[in-house]
Amino acid sequence: MKFTKVLSTVAILATSVIALSACGNSNNSSSSDSKKTTITFWAAPNPPQVKYWEQMAKDFHEKNPDITVKVTQMKESPTSEATIQSAIASGTAPTMSENITRSFAAQLSKSKAIVPLNSDVSTKSTMSSLVKNRNMTKTIKSWKFSDGNQYVIPLYSNPMLVGWRLDSLKELGINTVPKTYSDVEAVAKALKAKNSKEVVYANPVATDPTAYQRWFDFFPFYDAASDGAGFVNGSKFVGDKKSGEEVFEFVQNLYKDNQFITKKTTDPFETKLSLMNIIGPWTFPNWAEKYPDLEFDKNYTITSVPVPDSMKNAKNIKTYADAKGVVLYAKATTAQKKAALKFMNFTMGNVKNDVKLLNTTSLLPARDDASTNAAFKTYFDKNPEMKVYAENVPNAIPAMDNASYNDLQEKLGNEGWIPALTGKKTPTKAWNDMEKAIKGAL
Repeated sequence: MKFTKVLSTVAILATSVIALSACGNSNNSSSSDSKKTTITFWAAPNPPQVKYWEQMAKDFHEKNPDITVKVTQMKESPTSEATIQSAIASGTAPTMSENITRSFAAQLSKSKAIVPLNSDVSTKSTMSSLVKNRNMTKTIKSWKFSDGNQYVIPLYSNPMLVGWRLDSLKELGINTVPKTYSDVEAVAKALKAKNSKEVVYANPVATDPTAYQRWFDFFPFYDAASDGAGFVNGSKFVGDKKSGEEVFEFVQNLYKDNQFITKKTTDPFETKLSLMNIIGPWTFPNWAEKYPDLEFDKNYTITSVPVPDSMKNAKNIKTYADAKGVVLYAKATTAQKKAALKFMNFTMGNVKNDVKLLNTTSLLPARDDASTNAAFKTYFDKNPEMKVYAENVPNAIPAMDNASYNDLQEKLGNEGWIPALTGKKTPTKAWNDMEKAIKGAL
């Protein structure tokens, strides 16, 4: 009996082994589930961007049925950055996400939460081909980090440029758009001589110490005056003192003459209180609804940020870029990393998809040829003001490469920009105090 039971058990086990082997062979001979890869993509909390990425995921899957891209809109409460940090801490981070500035990427790279795309064995070659296929060799240079790595694929770049009221300038008898500090000061003198209620520049948040405000006042001026010199590079302060002091002196002089006002105002440029303003391309959809009478090259124009007189013949004036990109999170498997970069190459490597990005979101693709590529001609024919921004994409400098950028930019505002602007410090003292505070923090 015992022997019979043993034989029966062996027979059952043998049958089971054969059955399992058959199942295993069946899976190995099929290209189904075992070879499929699923990746998650968090899109920015902006409906047009979510719509764009959902379409890209659908198009990609049709040509790559073995890869599924699940697109989800990231939460922005309290902030999108906080949402990402919380997901990383809880182990629920996506495979990749957009909406990442160079400064926030510095935080993520410091904690090893994201992958260095240029050196990771799973992404290195694909990243190289992506840069070439998308024609962003020049644009991506300013995204390089101090450790020599590339952590972000730039998605879009919005150069900060200056709008001028052509109608107001003409009323003053000025027919050339100001380019240098002296040109701007000439406008100020003409306004004072006319005893006009209009001023050169009205910016109600210029004395707000909040860190991100400096992206839209100090940095455009500084990047222009210094020809794109660095400010903070990794853990080092590398600011150009001469250029910084020139910027401080320029804005201080305007402020002293009551030509740079910081009192609370609503839409000062649109209502002709302010003759100039630093403008991002996201402004125009709002104007189309609220200020339809504003017409490009008729009553306003868009141009580079004013520069010191010594740069009057300079070309390719630099400026700050409100720019964000895509990162790949370190928790991803090798298969997911490869699939993610394949998705990025599919999306960004085809100029037709960048045209869709521009039409869907009004965000300028981070390409060297955005203003010259024939694929964008129809869009720019309808939106000529946007072509000026496209021409300046290669000249636009993204946010600093430092994880403590919030603290550093608050020190820039409190010790340098604000007291220099308001005349509480001389330009030299303001720069020296700011430099000392930033170096101390670094």
